[in-house]
Amino acid sequence: MARARFVALALLTCSFLSVAAGQLRPLPAAGLPGDLFNLGSIASRLRTDRDTTAKASTDFGRMVRAAPEAVLHPRTPADIAELIRFSASSPAPFPVVPRGQGHSWRGQSLAPGGVVVDMRSMARGHRVNVSAAAGAEPYVDAGGEQLWADVLRATLRHGLAPRVWTDYLRLTVGGTLSNAGIGGQAFRHGPQIANVHELDVITGTGEMVTCSRDENSDLFFAALGGLGQFGVITRARIRLEPAPKRVRWVRLAYSDIAMFTKDQEFLISNQASDAGFNYVEGQVQLNRSFIEGPKSTPFFSTTDLSRLAGLASRTDSAAIYYIEGAMYYNEDTTISVDQKMEALLDQLNFEPGFVFTKGVTYVQFLDRVREEESALRSAGVWEVPHPWLNLFIPRSRILDFDTGVFKGLLRDANPAGIILMYPMNKDRWDDRMTAMTPTADEDVFYAVSLLWSALSADDVEQLERVNESVLDLCAETGMECKQYLPHHASQEGWQRHFGTKWGKVAELKAKYDPQAILSRGHKIFRSRAAADGVATA
Repeated sequence: MARARFVALALLTCSFLSVAAGQLRPLPAAGLPGDLFNLGSIASRLRTDRDTTAKASTDFGRMVRAAPEAVLHPRTPADIAELIRFSASSPAPFPVVPRGQGHSWRGQSLAPGGVVVDMRSMARGHRVNVSAAAGAEPYVDAGGEQLWADVLRATLRHGLAPRVWTDYLRLTVGGTLSNAGIGGQAFRHGPQIANVHELDVITGTGEMVTCSRDENSDLFFAALGGLGQFGVITRARIRLEPAPKRVRWVRLAYSDIAMFTKDQEFLISNQASDAGFNYVEGQVQLNRSFIEGPKSTPFFSTTDLSRLAGLASRTDSAAIYYIEGAMYYNEDTTISVDQKMEALLDQLNFEPGFVFTKGVTYVQFLDRVREEESALRSAGVWEVPHPWLNLFIPRSRILDFDTGVFKGLLRDANPAGIILMYPMNKDRWDDRMTAMTPTADEDVFYAVSLLWSALSADDVEQLERVNESVLDLCAETGMECKQYLPHHASQEGWQRHFGTKWGKVAELKAKYDPQAILSRGHKIFRSRAAADGVATA
């Protein structure tokens, strides 16, 4: 009813702005305390107009919708802290959620009935500072609102770059660090969260805290991979390394899953690390997609895909598997990198003649998804629902997963999207952080990402059923499938997700966000008011 009255008011007034003391101010939003709009430092930076709140009502996943009552456009982290302190001290605390690019997919960046903090407002301050003093390890201090693409540009001016990248660079530093930040370099250096020296975090009580492995370490480890539950990351100090100029980019085709996984695991092993790839990922292309899918991609030409379709037909394989690898080099090491590549490929078991290579700049390689994004936007299929499912699978069960899912549930399917599948070394992850990996006592696990795009309403339901079938298969066969970018419908599901960490997670939540106002979209914790049976907006 409160929301209905709010919308009715909007229709009658044609504007949410009133003139007060010579300034334009937003009218108080139904469901938020009126005093919020009298806070001198942030009142003028709150927006309650329908266009602004509508844009903050969904995320990249487009699987859920939850409207905030207002959006804050902060100038500094202090503005965010003041908003959180106000909510935490209110009789009915309201949700406060940071939003960068809104690239969550199940509501992490949504604040139903509360306030979304538009982190991009602080990006205008260019809060990216590189330290490259002689004799010291280089690092970059980057605001949580900064895009990784902007961090790359800033660090390259010093001949440096972060060690680990997600596949897509138009994500914010705070956004990826609140999950883990994985990519093809993680087998060497761990996820992005393993390459952070220090954080500035605003907790759920509005306290601004600097933390590291040695200072306020419980908050440091909680916030990294913490799904936004313990605080808003406003700065991260990230380790850097010398940046290469160029990349030799290769994809190798396999029809045999056993050979594919054997070679992937060899490539991430210590045995191959010195003379091997700097980046290792993998993809799965279902057989039917060669017939019904695109006839060319930014990487594969029409001729390439025709040859790969012939391989799938000839081997009667349910899918073709690709190892994607990259070697970094500079212009003066071109000959040696070619020699390293040839020696490495001689040790692998891909289908003879199915090697596809490209030579690109380092920036072109890191920003490779940008080209795909442009093509999808042009076709009108970028801003569609994305019912994704991202899983970490123990190495000992990856062949079972392939049999049950790619050769079973999806054998005759051709959903729109990409399937990623590649291994990571577990010892590169720090178990003190909140991010979860499989608990199996194994040194390698696989990331499997079903990155679906739903092109119709029917597709959403169908792909959701596929995802449920995959999870059911894991449960029925005793296969531990730990979700990355997780979604669970109940607190019991979250307890199973965190396992033995649950007690610590709950303890840290009570310490750093006792009113449970942060990142309620995950529905991991109920707000204190809801738990006490008090009506809230």
